[in-house]
Formats: sequence, structure tokens, C-alpha cells
Amino acid sequence: MEENNFKSGFVNIVGNPNVGKSTIMNVLVGEQLSIITAKAQTTRHRILGIVTENDSQIVFSDTPGVLTPNYKLQESMMKFVYAAIGDADIIVYVTDVVEKSDKNRDFLERLNRLNVPVLLLINKIDLTNPEELDLLVEKWKTILPSATIFPISALLKFNLDNVKRKIIELLPYGPKYYDNDTLTDRSLRFFASEIIREKILLNYQKEIPYSTEVVIEEFKEGENITHIEAIIYVARDSQKGIIIGKQGKLLKKTGTDARKNLETFLQTKVYLGLQVKVDPDWRNNPNKLKNFGYE
Repeated sequence: MEENNFKSGFVNIVGNPNVGKSTIMNVLVGEQLSIITAKAQTTRHRILGIVTENDSQIVFSDTPGVLTPNYKLQESMMKFVYAAIGDADIIVYVTDVVEKSDKNRDFLERLNRLNVPVLLLINKIDLTNPEELDLLVEKWKTILPSATIFPISALLKFNLDNVKRKIIELLPYGPKYYDNDTLTDRSLRFFASEIIREKILLNYQKEIPYSTEVVIEEFKEGENITHIEAIIYVARDSQKGIIIGKQGKLLKKTGTDARKNLETFLQTKVYLGLQVKVDPDWRNNPNKLKNFGYE
């Protein structure tokens, strides 16, 4: 395929927390690259998902939800979002039928000033009716007048084929950025840490998941088993006790849940060792955030 007949570009998915950005990217890519939970701020990093076909390559980018930062970790998360806006060939802005359409108005004004195509996906239409959806579509036409609007249901995979077709139509002609078999820019170590963090989000409540970070200390692939050692960092001693649980039962459950997912993801047996350590300042220390991959 000659380069002048090949279409390629960066399609960056942005929006507020909990609107379904990660689910949408996973469906469009055809693999679960981003972890998904019902909790806000599940996605902390920018994660690429690459779809290569005979005449096109789409480099999708999942991003953290738009928020007002309260500490340096969240500032770093927002840097990922703004970087995604800056280098996009196409922006996919995700909202849903639940959130208020005027949320983060400043961010929406920024989108209106972009010189790249914007696709507006109204997710979770299975939770509304046609009349209310029509009103919502008309409202969004006034908020993002240049956007192309797609009502969708990521959960039911409804209308995402049309979204993908529109993306390919809008892609500029250009080079192939990644090899055909490249699915993401992230390492297996990264996905291991994300799978463990997903289980923390699912197994613990309140502030605990937001006070934790998972670091892979060892990732050793053997012939029949992959050996993984991970540290769960928390901000306070009391959180360490909650993570471990009575007689270590909660930590054991988290480890078992994560190990099962890791074995499915890696297609091999996994030994997973978990430790819990206290680091009171990790969310506000630039050097520690850099070591944790928040750049």
C-alpha cells in the first residue's frame, strides 16, 4: 500500500469521568486495554490502542477524565488530557445521557477552538427514551456546533461501527506509525499493575482506591510461569491495615482476583506476590510521580 493511499492518525478520546471512555476504546480496538470500573478516575494514564487494517491505521488514545486537580497526581492526569487535545488528528468527546451538558464548560470551549474534527458520542442511550435523547442532541448541537454527534451504547456496542467508519473517513493520508501486530504502546508490566489496581478499585471503598498506586518490582517470564512481585503504595498506616484486611483476607482476595485475570491476559500461569507499603507523600511528590510513570 503506497503511503499516499494509506490513511492514519491519532484519535484521542476525552471527556468527564464515568462516561464510558475506556469501554468505548476497548470496543473500538477489540481488546481490553483500559481497566473499567464504576468508580471515577479509574483511568490515570494515557493509553494507546492501535487498529491496523489494509488501508488505514487508527491510533486511539484513552485518557483520564476531565477534572479540577486537588493534588499533583491529578495535575499529571490532566496533562495527559491536554496533551491528547494538542496532538489529535480527530477528537472523540464522550458524554452520556446522565451528566449535565454544561459540566466543565471551559474544557468544551477549548474543544470549540480546535481545528480538527470533533466527534461527540452520547453514551448510555439505553438509559433514556427517544424523546429525551432528541432534546439532548439538540442541546449538544448548540454547545459543540461543529461536532458530528453519534448517540451510542458502549455497553450494547450500539452504533460504534458507524463511529469507526466516520473516523476512517476523516483520517488524513499518512504513514503507518506502528507495525501491523502492535496493539498498544504499553508494556506487560504496565498492564500487570493496571490489573492489580483494577482489583483494588473493585474490592475497596471510599478513598482507599484513590490513595493507592501499584508498582511492579519484578516481572520474570519463565517457560511455564510468569513471576510477578508488586508493591501497593498507600498514603496512611490506617489504609495499609484496610488493604490487608483481617488476617490478610482482603489482600489475599485482591491477589487471587488479580492473578486469575493476569493468567487470562498473559496466557500463562502466574505467581503474584503483593506487599503493602506506606508513602504519605506519593500523590504530591513530583519525583515519585515521575518514577510511577506520570510524566
